[in-house]
Amino acid sequence: MDFRFLGNSGLKVSEISYGNWLTHGSQVENEQARACVRAALEAGITTFDTADVYANTKAESVLGEALAGERRESLEIFTKVYWPTGPGGPNDTGLSRKHIHESINGSLKRLGTDYVDLYQAHRFDTETPLEETMEAFADVVRQGKALYIGVSEWTAEQLQEGHRLARELRIPFVSNQPQYSMLWRVIEAEVVPASEELGIGQVVFSPIAQGVLTGKYLPGQQPPEGSRATDANGSNFIKRFLTDDVLTRVQELKPLADEVGLSLSQLAIAWVLRNSNVSSAIIGASRPEQVTENVKASGVKLEEGLLKQIDEVLGHIVEKDPAKTAQNAPQKRPNS
Repeated sequence: MDFRFLGNSGLKVSEISYGNWLTHGSQVENEQARACVRAALEAGITTFDTADVYANTKAESVLGEALAGERRESLEIFTKVYWPTGPGGPNDTGLSRKHIHESINGSLKRLGTDYVDLYQAHRFDTETPLEETMEAFADVVRQGKALYIGVSEWTAEQLQEGHRLARELRIPFVSNQPQYSMLWRVIEAEVVPASEELGIGQVVFSPIAQGVLTGKYLPGQQPPEGSRATDANGSNFIKRFLTDDVLTRVQELKPLADEVGLSLSQLAIAWVLRNSNVSSAIIGASRPEQVTENVKASGVKLEEGLLKQIDEVLGHIVEKDPAKTAQNAPQKRPNS
């Protein structure tokens, strides 16, 4: 496993991290979830990402149980706050001081740790003054409950303003967690350049486009049983990629992957890691062998000629519009 710095901080993270969105506490039984975490640890992954909203707090509990007994100093544990949790009362969501302080305490209890390495704003909150949010994050850092602060799916302007306030408050704002893959490149035009200037690293989710870039979804055929596309929650996030045009072009990537001795999923992960602003790529899994396969993308270097061929194959299906960065979303459902 190779390691990278998280933004311009001194914190090193495994360049492939393990996340439990849509798996732990929902799709995957606890015993299987623990097996996946064990596979991640054995493969050299030290960085684990979750959120309070995943499975309405259950995912944090499952991850905490799976990591129990591990040397805490050898792990980097990330979680997030913003989306509704609990019964969904008026203060059970957002980035208010009240919700942030109550949420970090709940997350720490469920994760079985005194602190998280990175605490992230799961989205930008248009209803709470940004000053209030950043001051609450500053309190969390000064209380020793989080070492670093990050965000998820913020625009370039939001990153710039949040970073300005973080500097004034003297707290380390070091990361952004966006969706990023061969098919979804909306961060490249604005978010990445702003982040490079600010010293913010990307911890990207869905590098294999919710499974589409594994090649298991075939044009003109029904999705395999038990796949993300057949899950009540997961299908909402994958359907944008399930067109015959996209699926046909993904199949055309297979000869390119074969030429360099990689599976399609390994190629997809190595592709996002070629971006120097990416600190880590999050993988999920419902089976331990998926973890074992995907971590082999660590350290892989893709030649420029191959990158050009990938672009030629995918062509117009690649989404690059920076306006598609998730923002100002309705407070009903998590998107990462």
